[in-house]
Amino acid sequence: MPDKRTNLQSLLRDSSLLEGRAYIDGNWVEGMNGTFSVVNPARGDVIADVADLSREQVGDAVKQADVAQKEWADWTGKERSIVLRKWFQEIMENADDLAIILTAEQGKPQVEAKGEILYGASFIEFFGEEAKRVYGEIIPGHQRDKRIHVLKQPIGVVATITPWNFPNAMITRKIGPALASGCTVVARPAAETPLSATALAVLAERAGLPKGVLNILTSSNSSDVGKEFCTNPVVRKLSFTGSTEVGRLLLRQASDNVLKCSMELGGNAPFIVFEDADLDAAVEGAMICKFRNNGQTCVCANRIYVHENIYDQFAEKMKCAVEKLTVGDGLADRITIGPLINHDAVDKVLEHLGDVETKGGTVLTGGQRHSMGGNYFEPTVVTDVTHDMQIAHEETFGPVAPLFKFQHEQDVIDRANNTVFGLAAYFYARDNARIHRVSEALEYGIVGVNTGIISTEVAPFGGIKQSGLGREGSWHGMEDYLELKYICLSI
Repeated sequence: MPDKRTNLQSLLRDSSLLEGRAYIDGNWVEGMNGTFSVVNPARGDVIADVADLSREQVGDAVKQADVAQKEWADWTGKERSIVLRKWFQEIMENADDLAIILTAEQGKPQVEAKGEILYGASFIEFFGEEAKRVYGEIIPGHQRDKRIHVLKQPIGVVATITPWNFPNAMITRKIGPALASGCTVVARPAAETPLSATALAVLAERAGLPKGVLNILTSSNSSDVGKEFCTNPVVRKLSFTGSTEVGRLLLRQASDNVLKCSMELGGNAPFIVFEDADLDAAVEGAMICKFRNNGQTCVCANRIYVHENIYDQFAEKMKCAVEKLTVGDGLADRITIGPLINHDAVDKVLEHLGDVETKGGTVLTGGQRHSMGGNYFEPTVVTDVTHDMQIAHEETFGPVAPLFKFQHEQDVIDRANNTVFGLAAYFYARDNARIHRVSEALEYGIVGVNTGIISTEVAPFGGIKQSGLGREGSWHGMEDYLELKYICLSI
């Protein structure tokens, strides 16, 4: 492990938000397995040592969450909404400090980090309001002496597993609807970025969230935690965001308990630029979509298809835009691209680019480790990309924009759909008929038309095919945390 250490507390207005202990049943606890270090990917130095929980401690947290859930479910929706509103206000008031913590452990520039904090807070606000609107039904009886009622009740203890790329927003997007519906939560944040989660717990405690309702379980052993979540009979639902490979494994482990699962898995997003598109707007959208969080998002453009008649013009505009990006430490001023999360991420980018060049692709700009060294990589545009290359079938999860050429609408739709993934897709066009045709033909859970930004708390987020199960966000996001109970009453 690195020997260097950063005094992150000195950068914070409220240093108590930097918490290295886990949070179980309203108590801050040490790990039975000692600690693990959280490393700043921009500098390579240690930010904090964090409690490394054992599987036994995870099991105990599940038990305590089950006890707390009974009383929490008895609270009215309005009572729960009041506490969630207070939590939302605490997050907003401490947004700058939360952004610094996020940047330090994840690497993205502070402007992006602050945006994520506000986005994450929106889920607590939105679902706090939805807590008051969990409506049932009265169905006309099938016989004269029968009355049919349908209730919606919280499913119980919810386990969540969240990734490192959005350590604030991914956890609030799950915790918000779970708590609003009357469930309790045991949450395992990624080992690379646990400090954003513990900081949220500090603020939840201040807001008056009852003990046991939210539990933050920090651990370096993702396998043990996942197995406990999937096999513990007290856990009634698992919500996971991460790779499709790990999602498949968790689904297999959860099958014996017939555990209700939500899965937000990998993507291979196409970004299509038709001949009639507003070219400058398309370049701007592609830049936002591709290079946000340094390309480390499941919905970022992974395959950029450009009509052959505008291909060269688009490529040149894209190259100019990419060369204006400023790479550096996200804690510094005026930085637009931070580091990748670790050396493995850099190696994957290099592997994909090596394959592109071997098979005839051209690096238009970038393509190398950045001169700053470490986890930094040059923002890259590659042309002459073909479908026999790795980059066409695997998520790069890095700052590489591969440009494919196409001729016909149906051809590019077929290419875009030729993947096991179905999370997000984007296209730029002006023709209204084409907009409707392509929107309906793309086999994806989310489609952005003439925009590269699609995420919002008020819309259902999720994929089809092997990109996931269920939806997060919007009132639909509440449904995954509720059970329907049909009551047939004889009078």
